[in-house]
Amino acid sequence: GYLAPSSTDSGTTGSIIHDFYWGMELYPRIFGWDVKVFTNCRTGMMFWVVGILSYCYKNMELNGGQLQYGMACSVAIQMIYLSKFYYWEMGYMRSMDIQHDRAGYYICWGCLVWVPAVYTSQAFYLTSNAPDISLGTALAIFTAGALCVWINYDSDHQRYMFRASKANCAIWGRSPPQHIVAKYQTSTGESRTSLLLVDGWWKISRHFHYVPEILASFFWSASALDSGLVGPYFYTFYLTILLTDRAFRDDDRCSLKYGPYWKEYCDQVPWKIVPGIV
Repeated sequence: GYLAPSSTDSGTTGSIIHDFYWGMELYPRIFGWDVKVFTNCRTGMMFWVVGILSYCYKNMELNGGQLQYGMACSVAIQMIYLSKFYYWEMGYMRSMDIQHDRAGYYICWGCLVWVPAVYTSQAFYLTSNAPDISLGTALAIFTAGALCVWINYDSDHQRYMFRASKANCAIWGRSPPQHIVAKYQTSTGESRTSLLLVDGWWKISRHFHYVPEILASFFWSASALDSGLVGPYFYTFYLTILLTDRAFRDDDRCSLKYGPYWKEYCDQVPWKIVPGIV
């Protein structure tokens, strides 16, 4: 990134440590190979699938060939979430991880090490510690978790369709949906406009899609009941902190980018994540 950047979107802060940790390029490529997409979408996320299925098999092995309801429930919700991720991969390409965070040690280590270890931790715990729960309890947890995954997808899909159609779409029966036309200037001084959605799920809070994502992570851990705290629920605690920090960072970035238009947007959608709380 310093001697031979693969794109024009690169730069240095002057600090070797900072550049190494946070990265210098947004989309580094090696012989045309996209480093960021490989680490974020292929390695970490694909191991998540392989990992939880492996733990699922081990649970059966430990229980005489029978898969415990709690384990089945947890893995089923996660598989729906991961299927949604790959089906909706283009949506992830528009996230802060891809569009704004540079590919340095921080994000690459996170995807290559942290994701495989932590994102599968609840399934690892349930492999040998899943309490016996009834089929009815497992179905209730599964239904709640699957619903959260769907809401997360639907909220992202609303925003994607709104942007792709330039507001020429219907959201919850309103066409065109309520929105704000925000003007801003690029780093080169070029004037541009963006459309800020103020309808559907995005009328509830500015980062509402984080709510069902956090709840989904809770439900795919909930079959552990109160058998443990750190093992089954660590990922939920971590995700809550991660997404809360991301919401504040995104708000700061948008405030600088859109100025008075962002203030107008915040007046119409006053809550960052959870209405009445934050």
